Amino acid sequence: MSVSLDQSIRLDGQFYQTLKKEKEYKWETTQCIENTVKNLVKERTSSNRPGMLLGKVQSGKTRTFLGIMGLAYDNGYDLVIILTKGTNALARQTYVRVQQEFASPIQDDQMRVFDIMSLPDNLRKWERRQKLALIVKKETKNMDRLKQTLFENYPDLSSKRILFIDDEADFASVAYQKNTEANIQEMRVISGKIDELREVLTSTSYLQVTATPYSLYLQPEERRIHENKVFQPVRPAFTELVPVHDQYVGGEMYFEKSKDDDHLASYLFHEVDDRELEVMKKLDRRRIKLNELLYQKNINNIREAFVNFIVGSSIRRWQQRKSGLRMEKYSFMIHTERGKMAHAWQEELLNRMDAQLKESAQNDDPIFRDLIEASYKDLICSVSKGEGPNPSFQEIFYEVRKAVLEEHVVSSVVNSEKDVNELLDHTGQLQLRAPMNVFIGGQILDRGITIGNLIGFFYGRNPKSFQQDTVLQHSRMYGARPIEDVAVTRFYTTRSIYDVMERIHEFDTELRESFERGGHEQGVVFIQKDSMEEIIPCSPNKILLSNIRMMKPHKRMLPIGFQTGYKTNIQKTVNHVTKQLEKWRVSAVKHKGEAFLIPVEAASEILDHIHQTIEMEHGYEWNLEDYQSMLHYLSNEHESTEKGYVWIVMRQGRQIKRLDQNGRFESSPDTPGNGQGELAVARNVATHVPALILLHQQGKKEQGWRGAPFWWPVLVAPKETKTAVYASKTV
Repeated sequence: MSVSLDQSIRLDGQFYQTLKKEKEYKWETTQCIENTVKNLVKERTSSNRPGMLLGKVQSGKTRTFLGIMGLAYDNGYDLVIILTKGTNALARQTYVRVQQEFASPIQDDQMRVFDIMSLPDNLRKWERRQKLALIVKKETKNMDRLKQTLFENYPDLSSKRILFIDDEADFASVAYQKNTEANIQEMRVISGKIDELREVLTSTSYLQVTATPYSLYLQPEERRIHENKVFQPVRPAFTELVPVHDQYVGGEMYFEKSKDDDHLASYLFHEVDDRELEVMKKLDRRRIKLNELLYQKNINNIREAFVNFIVGSSIRRWQQRKSGLRMEKYSFMIHTERGKMAHAWQEELLNRMDAQLKESAQNDDPIFRDLIEASYKDLICSVSKGEGPNPSFQEIFYEVRKAVLEEHVVSSVVNSEKDVNELLDHTGQLQLRAPMNVFIGGQILDRGITIGNLIGFFYGRNPKSFQQDTVLQHSRMYGARPIEDVAVTRFYTTRSIYDVMERIHEFDTELRESFERGGHEQGVVFIQKDSMEEIIPCSPNKILLSNIRMMKPHKRMLPIGFQTGYKTNIQKTVNHVTKQLEKWRVSAVKHKGEAFLIPVEAASEILDHIHQTIEMEHGYEWNLEDYQSMLHYLSNEHESTEKGYVWIVMRQGRQIKRLDQNGRFESSPDTPGNGQGELAVARNVATHVPALILLHQQGKKEQGWRGAPFWWPVLVAPKETKTAVYASKTV
């Protein structure tokens, strides 16, 4: 049947009704599916003006676009072409998923699914009259084969109504690999081949599916920067948001709820020393004694991660058995290197560690009990905050001993197309062969491959080359999962990588919220500092996401993870700052309660002195130039009588401990529990220009410091700040 553009869509067709019944779509999902198809029918879409389906990483985007396919088949579309990222594994996973989702109509000879490279040369008219789905990798040979199929082998297909679904459609996936220019050229070639096809096809629609709104800002060619420093994205014809599953676990859990000491998420992140990642690169017998893996200090984190995975899996399986549920299989992923030699070494390391655990269990070696007990104490802290039953240590010790002796753990290297295809199960996910599955790999694992029941993630890729698409695809620990699984989940990475991932999560969240509010109609401010130290507009194509800072209303920015200098070295500088502040407090041009206004240049000079008095710990950073640049930008962005000034909120005699109750560096010196609340004061005065909270700490040795008083600065953005992305470095 054909549908004119002004008709409403048909909702009672067999494809859609079968999917609704079998997949039990919730109301929010049906609304997303139906609105998308209504828009595809009504709007004229193309690769330059696509329909947009915006979801989150592992949030059900595939499930949703397959529902859209079914409803599209009921509304006049005969052929769906799914464009996947250029790996055999993803193409295979997509093929298997489509076959599964449409099993009923395929069995009833209403539909056929083909990988374009496996399409028969003798497809009969009887088959071509069915609804068709073609899986096409975004690479040259696949695109050429698609063109040959539509115009040479089966030209009748080119006259059918066709829906293109561009899965993981973003430019970041191509534009920011090692050979940037070559990859951009390849991207343009693929885009050009799609456009060539569409120019000669009679009736097509185009839907892009992506997990990051950042992709809307990344374009293959330079686009003009409009007024007000706003870089306008290409406009989608329409956008639909994929509803998030009520069990979805994403960046909010890892980077927001984790800051709440009372939430089980506060136990997720375990910091890894950079030096341990070096050990993971290759076997170095000077560093590693292969017969003492249960004792060695320089592999403490990978050993802890491995044991925690076994103990965590054992806890979950014990809980399931106690509750009369089926015992699940669990997975743990190691992703630190691309090279196959590193993967082979990591597999040997884990296998030897597993063998030594088994030997120690058989011999009742005290080290076995010590390792399990340490892991149990770590995991039970979060398990006790969850909803499942709490096992005793003795119960879990028995479970773990049995798991180790009966070889419940299996390790698999996943670093080639062949390996992935061999490891995929009937659902297109990595096959969980045993109760506890360790996957070791590199680039293949970051291309959207789904890993079920992932409760351990050891990650160590270099953050200096991070880009939005890459980082989000690496985040395989995201997805819908029960809170009981989250309670035994642990995420191991370095502090610097964690900080970059947190910034990218914040960036992605802010863009998404801006997009949902309609902010994409105005665009988002992208700025950078030029060679003349001026803040200027910045093309999103040029930013390195490992070097960005988000500025938004009333955001606070402060150094954390530091020690003071020694008293003899910093006392003179600290006293100088105190005298300058007292001088400005007396002579300030304006007061508002206890806050006073000083020129931004004076505030910047004070920050320069404070910077000299503290020493950042390994993995932590306070970039003074960026801090001062943001201070100047926020001070001068708003046209008001306060332009060029900064509010100072000063407090003395403070006694904040260096570490909090969980042994982490204190990060909230401006929100004391005794009701003084300088952050509230700062946010009250920071309307047009920023506030700088300056906290004079006594720095006592019993509080973890060096016995030297010091000043701790907290920058608070003004209420009327426009959301901006500040890039300290660009490509």
